[in-house]
Amino acid sequence: MNDNKLKKRLYNLSYTKIVAGGYFLLLIIGTFLLMLPISAKNGEWTSFPDALTTATSASCVTGLIVVDTFTQWSVFGQGILLFLIQVGGLGYMTIIMFISVLIGRKIGIRERGLLKESTNALQIGGLVALAKKAILGTLLFEGVGAILLFLRFLRYFPVGKALWFGVFHSVSAFCNAGFDLMGAIEPYSSVTHFYSDPFVLIVLSVLIFTGGIGFIVWNDFCIHKFRLHKYKLHSKIALFTSICLIFAGALLMFVAEYNTTLGEMNGFDKIINAFFASVSARTAGMNSFDLSASSPVTYLVNIIFMLIGGSPGSTAGGMKTTTIAVLVLAGWANMRNSKHVNIFGRRLEEDVIKKALTVTMIYFSLTVFSSVLISLTNPSFSLSEVLFEVSSAIGTVGLSVGVTGKVNLFGQMLLTLLMYCGRVGSMSFAMIFTEVKAPSHIKMPSEKIIIG
Repeated sequence: MNDNKLKKRLYNLSYTKIVAGGYFLLLIIGTFLLMLPISAKNGEWTSFPDALTTATSASCVTGLIVVDTFTQWSVFGQGILLFLIQVGGLGYMTIIMFISVLIGRKIGIRERGLLKESTNALQIGGLVALAKKAILGTLLFEGVGAILLFLRFLRYFPVGKALWFGVFHSVSAFCNAGFDLMGAIEPYSSVTHFYSDPFVLIVLSVLIFTGGIGFIVWNDFCIHKFRLHKYKLHSKIALFTSICLIFAGALLMFVAEYNTTLGEMNGFDKIINAFFASVSARTAGMNSFDLSASSPVTYLVNIIFMLIGGSPGSTAGGMKTTTIAVLVLAGWANMRNSKHVNIFGRRLEEDVIKKALTVTMIYFSLTVFSSVLISLTNPSFSLSEVLFEVSSAIGTVGLSVGVTGKVNLFGQMLLTLLMYCGRVGSMSFAMIFTEVKAPSHIKMPSEKIIIG
């Protein structure tokens, strides 16, 4: 009887809670494996807080670290991180569905509902086909990226290391994870040693953009190719917003850093590095120049971009490009006294605008509240540094100005929690707060208030 009640309660769990529970289980398994002596280069047990933060960062495809990835973890430990990044990036439900298809297991309505929640898809129909395309497309892009990076890394490393580095960084970039093994050159250096190698930066940029644009956009491209007018409205908005953000961010950082962090580079390298910084800032977490020495303008651009993130149904985190696009469109419509929010010949539903406002409110509230708590408990850091790190954590980006590895245990655990919330939130975190058993049909009396 008790077993039946337990099964019934588990079966009646909402999709949101199942997805959140799945990611929690993944990071707990990863934490245990990273604690093992075999995972560390020194052959000793890793502390629970450091293993938990690293496993959460990997499974939530963030990239914030408390220990250098190359110098701390053995090849086995790095392999565990790569597994967590891959599963976390694609979504564990996507991988489970794909395996079920391969072994011939029938996919029921409930499983399709979980897949819809996991991938942030628009509808249940066609989800299995979308999951197949997501897996195969991921393997294709990561495979090509790994080969290209391997061939380039042969200039810098022996064959075996170049091959492993090619695979690791291709998966990390495509999944927008931000993890790197460049501690082999200098700990915590990210890809700063490749600032003058446009090939590496361009390959990484393409992988980051492709992984962060979303599987729904992929599907439209597979069906309609370059006939953009036939794309779904979602794909049009995601593509348009992403491209606008990339070029706007690149221009702002190029101007702001022209005579500072980019000062010693030639003109072409300045353009490539500003472009790479703009692509990476929204969710990838790799940097080719020292962010801690950057200007206040670059700080601000990075914070805004990290909170925005990538597109829905992708490997990226953040509030999402479509969310910010809807808010801008709604504001523009209100300024013109328009009753409807229109774009590309289509009208946006009111529920979409409400959800965009809810997601923004939650992200903004968590960012401010967490920044205040960490600043109060870690007074040695400036508010701008803490705000940068918090935005990176909740946006699952991974860019850092050195705060994560130096905060006290409370700050470390809070950043770890933000990474988890950010990954779940990129799909359905807002629904945890808005989910209700049944809609109320009772309307309260209305009354006007003054706004603005």
